[in-house]
Amino acid sequence: MNPKRKLLLSLVTLSAALLLGACQKPAPTAVEVPAASAPAPAAKVFVVGTDPTYAPFEFQNEKGEIVGFDIDVLTAVAKAAGIEVKFVSTPWEGAFNALAQGDRDVLVSAVTITDERKQTLDFSESYFEARQLIAVPEKSKVSKLEDLKRSKIGVQTSTTGEEVVVKLLGKNSANIKRFESTPLALSELAAGGVDAVVADNGVVTHYLANNPGAKFKPVNDASFAPEQYGIAVKKGNTELLAKINTGLAAIKADGSYQKIQDKYFKPAQ
Repeated sequence: MNPKRKLLLSLVTLSAALLLGACQKPAPTAVEVPAASAPAPAAKVFVVGTDPTYAPFEFQNEKGEIVGFDIDVLTAVAKAAGIEVKFVSTPWEGAFNALAQGDRDVLVSAVTITDERKQTLDFSESYFEARQLIAVPEKSKVSKLEDLKRSKIGVQTSTTGEEVVVKLLGKNSANIKRFESTPLALSELAAGGVDAVVADNGVVTHYLANNPGAKFKPVNDASFAPEQYGIAVKKGNTELLAKINTGLAAIKADGSYQKIQDKYFKPAQ
């Protein structure tokens, strides 16, 4: 090949290569897009079982809402402890089983702390002191529990009131009339179906104050020992129990608990 022509061809090839290189754009650099952050898990809402037939501790208002002393106390406890709770109507007779099976996380329903119950569930520190009280007609001469030995006595099933009467009359006594709730027992007293009712003082006192037409009177007995109410959780749930106790201590310390108690009970009680 002619040397001049060879040189010319080389220059043309080089020029084409440079032109092609100048026309090509560098590949875009990949930009890292931050992955969308996962949504925060929803806070657990603890389901609280309560039997709303036990005024003033738990009952339903005219709107059907569950209200009462226990409800206000646990609501304040939950707020102080930083947890969320939801109250669910739970019949008394099935309440402990619902807690044991995990259908309820907490139970607040004027539950007396007893050694027997401690075997199957755990309790918070006490939040209320109660005693048994006898309700009888105004004209009754009953002045103490012993006077009821030959009487028909109404009690709510599976309560400490029932335990007191069983000790007096015997477990299988036909004179023990058991009811699903204390108000039902008191209604039976008003109807003359029983001679007396033994139940927690807070419930009896509230009933008498709100049903003056019933014409009952309360009778105290020195043999009735004080009882402590506690908030119950499933046996072994130490984490939740610690939070409840922390919240309970907080509302007692800041005066919130006393305000709730004064709302439902006379300071002298």
